[in-house]
Amino acid sequence: MTRRTMDWLSLASADPMQCSKDWDDQPREPQVLATGTYFDVLAIDQRTGMETFDQLRRRGMPVGAVMVDWAARRMGFFLPAVSGPQFARALGQETDNPPDYRVLSEGSYVVVPGPMALSGDRFEWLNAPVRPQHGSPLQTVALAVMFAAASQLIARADRYGQETAHAR
Repeated sequence: MTRRTMDWLSLASADPMQCSKDWDDQPREPQVLATGTYFDVLAIDQRTGMETFDQLRRRGMPVGAVMVDWAARRMGFFLPAVSGPQFARALGQETDNPPDYRVLSEGSYVVVPGPMALSGDRFEWLNAPVRPQHGSPLQTVALAVMFAAASQLIARADRYGQETAHAR
């Protein structure tokens, strides 16, 4: 993660200068940041999140910063600020029965990994931010499409597992 990105993320903290200093001193330390001004975060379960992340990467689709909370088994996909309605519209075009999700925006907070989180830390970057999150409608739509597809794939795999277990 670059210094510029660390400084940008720090702006979302209650005390940006202290956040930057803390990250200079302890680069593995997670920080609590406000969402809604500089970025939003799509929060979903880890299983669906991993499949979504994998599909986005394998297909060369745009993907922003992605983090995981291993203990809570949750993932967060960074989106441009105020893109929740666009995400919901795109998801609604993909499925009539959207999976559970939450867009953290104005008035919400998220715990983000430190800029140099290591494998095995509770909070980890799967795709660290490399620059400030700017408005990319394509990224938001791609995330909605792959989130719906990953959810359907997992549901079908679970049904198949149940069907074959009963057939034995």
